[in-house]
Amino acid sequence: MTSTASSPDTRQGQSPQDQRPSWQQRLHRFGYTAQPRSDVRERLVPPYVQPSPRVWQVLGVPPTLAERITRWSAWGGPLLVTLMAGVMRFWHLGSPKAVIFDETYYAKDAWALVHRGFEVNWDKNANDLILQTNGHVRIPTDAAYVVHPPVGKYVIGLGEMLFGFNPFGWRFMTALLGTLSVLMLCRIGRRIFRSTFLGCLAGGLMAVDGLAFVMARTSLLDGVLMFFVLAAFGCLVIDRDKARAKLAAALPVGPDGRARPDAHIAATTWLGLRPWRWAAALLMGLAIGTKWNGLYILAAFIVMTVLWDVGARRVAGAGRPVSPMLVAESVGAWVAMSTIAVAVYLASWTGWILSPTNGRGGYFRNWAATDGKGGNWTWLFPDWWRSLWHYEHEVYEFHRNLHSPHTYMSNPWSWLVDGRPVSYFYESPSPGKDGCPVDAGQKCAREVLAIGTPLLWWVACFAVLYILWRWLMRRDWRAGAIACGIAAGYLPWFLYQERTIFFFYAVVFVPFLCLAVAMLLGAIIGPPGSSDTRRVAGATGAGVLVLLIAWNFIYFWPLYTGTAIPIDDWRSRMWLDTWV
Repeated sequence: MTSTASSPDTRQGQSPQDQRPSWQQRLHRFGYTAQPRSDVRERLVPPYVQPSPRVWQVLGVPPTLAERITRWSAWGGPLLVTLMAGVMRFWHLGSPKAVIFDETYYAKDAWALVHRGFEVNWDKNANDLILQTNGHVRIPTDAAYVVHPPVGKYVIGLGEMLFGFNPFGWRFMTALLGTLSVLMLCRIGRRIFRSTFLGCLAGGLMAVDGLAFVMARTSLLDGVLMFFVLAAFGCLVIDRDKARAKLAAALPVGPDGRARPDAHIAATTWLGLRPWRWAAALLMGLAIGTKWNGLYILAAFIVMTVLWDVGARRVAGAGRPVSPMLVAESVGAWVAMSTIAVAVYLASWTGWILSPTNGRGGYFRNWAATDGKGGNWTWLFPDWWRSLWHYEHEVYEFHRNLHSPHTYMSNPWSWLVDGRPVSYFYESPSPGKDGCPVDAGQKCAREVLAIGTPLLWWVACFAVLYILWRWLMRRDWRAGAIACGIAAGYLPWFLYQERTIFFFYAVVFVPFLCLAVAMLLGAIIGPPGSSDTRRVAGATGAGVLVLLIAWNFIYFWPLYTGTAIPIDDWRSRMWLDTWV
């Protein structure tokens, strides 16, 4: 795989003596090696890596068939990985037949939202009644105070409308989005690495990550948030490619047929309306409408896409990339993306806004007409706006001051090493009951544990260090983009270390961890042009590591799916004391 670093080769035109590599340049040769390209178009839009002809010769595949396989693998490979992920995620999706962990909030809130437009207070015995009657229960009318926006619950509610108010129904959409996330990651990885193999590898790693798997089979909001964030990132990557392609097409071509840098064109070319960028803004609005931490990710993605534009114009020849055109694009990106995201967020509250204002609507819906009545400037804003603003302020205060101890709360410092997973469900069936073997001899353990596949996450710790090195030392935009996704989903939680937070919040940056591991494995395999010995050794090492990660996922499968196993087998899987 070749590097797509956006910096020009500054050694062109120097004397042979001056072209001798410095110690920094020799150090940079580890991993992917950037090959100098005289055609700027290839540096702006690098070609996709093609399998070596030697591979097809060894396999005895004719050239025509090899070309056809390569072409179809761009979608065929990701679809096969997605099929595997989907089968696993939908397998016995309704089990456990119980309301597990925070499903007690979101499943019922979703049902109320799609029927009433706002959340309601349920009776204490509602969970048992819902399970006993397969969801045929009366929906209360008393509004409930909730602390998360409605988008994620509307998504969950869609599955309930399709398949009923039961465990399968309220888990259907999270399983579907979790499966589609694997497909998106395969395609995103293929685009940024220019390699179908590495793209499918990233998606395959996500398919066997325990945290992503459990979150896809549980009716919580964070899996929905992850889907929207990943989709927005994918849109921005597509926008990057299309914008750079337009810039490359505008550059002059020399007599040799190769494009040349041009400072004027690089500084003044308009890159179009950028519809993929606006699609990303819409998706980020849905992300913020699911959980508020999407705000941090939106800000990070806006900065990232602006820096991508700066890099593209620099490669195209702009000596000073801060041109009026670039300033206009940057300001436009900030304003337009923020505006679209906010508009989508407000639109997600339509059900609450349209609910009655006579005290029978959504929580705080009549605040402006009662407790919020009066004031000198209230005439500037409609009542629904002031009531919603008050609601949002109260929610902010709740989140800021949430310090209630919880058995499974954790500090973000421990997340990357799987320090404190979250038990969503646990019971101890007797032999012969709920899947416990008759000859178990003692009670079994049946648990759904939200924990990342340990070997994958521990390898990801090294992968994060690798991409940081690639970004800082090699100015590799791919490593920077992956680091941005991880940082935006992870670092903000360090601002709230005293708050009650949980490991499963980390699912939002799991796709980026998988991309980081795929990039590290690509470096282990070695770049194109390496010797056969180097490639065989690298491929063997990377293959063994991937097989170990897959085995680790299979080993922990009972803890991901709530499968009853003898208590001694359960104890053997508690590798760390903090997992109990």
